[in-house]
Amino acid sequence: MVNQRNAARYVQPLREGGSLPAVVETDEGELYVVKFRGAGQGANALIAELVVGELARTLGLPMPGLAIVDIADAFGRSEPDPEIQEILQKSRGTNVGMRYMDGAFNFSSSAAGELVDDALATRIVWFDALVTNPDRSARNPNMMVWQRQPWLIDHGAALYAHHDWRSVDEARAKTPFTYIKDHVLIARQGDIAAADAELAPMLDENALRAAMASVPDSLLLDPVTNAGFDSAEAARERYVGYLVTRLESPRAWVDEAVAARARALVAPPLRVSSRR
Repeated sequence: MVNQRNAARYVQPLREGGSLPAVVETDEGELYVVKFRGAGQGANALIAELVVGELARTLGLPMPGLAIVDIADAFGRSEPDPEIQEILQKSRGTNVGMRYMDGAFNFSSSAAGELVDDALATRIVWFDALVTNPDRSARNPNMMVWQRQPWLIDHGAALYAHHDWRSVDEARAKTPFTYIKDHVLIARQGDIAAADAELAPMLDENALRAAMASVPDSLLLDPVTNAGFDSAEAARERYVGYLVTRLESPRAWVDEAVAARARALVAPPLRVSSRR
C-alpha cells in the first residue's frame, strides 16, 4: 500500500518542473518530492503518478517509494513567494509525493547508459508505450541515477486519455503510441515481443484494480478535473476498463514500438550543433 504522510515543512521548490513540485519534510522526518494538486494538470497528474507508479512496481521496474501527502491549512504560510503560496492554498488536503533521493542526477545515455541493460530498456519502453508516457525523451528522460541504479520518476503526463474520457472509445484505447519514437531508450530495446509475453499477463485485472485502489477518492472526484463520475468507484472502473482494453491482444502499440526501434537504428545521428 502507498504510505500516508502529513506534510510538516516546505523545504525547497524544484523549479525545473513546470508544475513547481517541492521537497517536503513529513511528520516522520522523511523527505519527499511532492506534486501539488493545485498546480499544472491538477488532480489528474497525481492520479497518473499513483497508478503508473504502482503498475511499474508490479512489474518490478525501479520506482522510488510513493506516498499520499496531506497538506494542512497552515502549511507553508511563511513561504514568501506568492506563486508558491497560491499553489499551496489550492492544494490543501491530498497530494502525492515520491521519496527524495539525495545526490541523484539526471540519466543520460552517454554518462550512465551502462546502468540500463537492454532487457531493462525493453521493459521500460514496453511499459511507457502501454501507459502512453510522452516524458521519457532524450531531452527529458525522467530517469534519475542514484546509488548507481536507474530510477523512473515523474509520470504525471502519462494516461493522457483521462483528460477527455468522453472521446475514449475502444479503438482509441487500443491505438498505437506514436510518441514512443522519441523514447530515450528506443534504440536500446531488445526483444520486445518476449517482454510483451512476460509483462502483459502480470497486469491482469486484479493488478489493475490494486493500482487503482491506491488512488484516494478525493483525487478521483476532484471538483476541477472530475469528468462527471458519480462516485470514486465509477471512476476506478473507467480506468480499469481502459487499461484492460489497452492490454487486449493484438497490441498495436507494441508493433509501433518495434517499428520505431527499426527507424531509430537506421536514422543518421544528429549533428553535434543540433543537439540540446
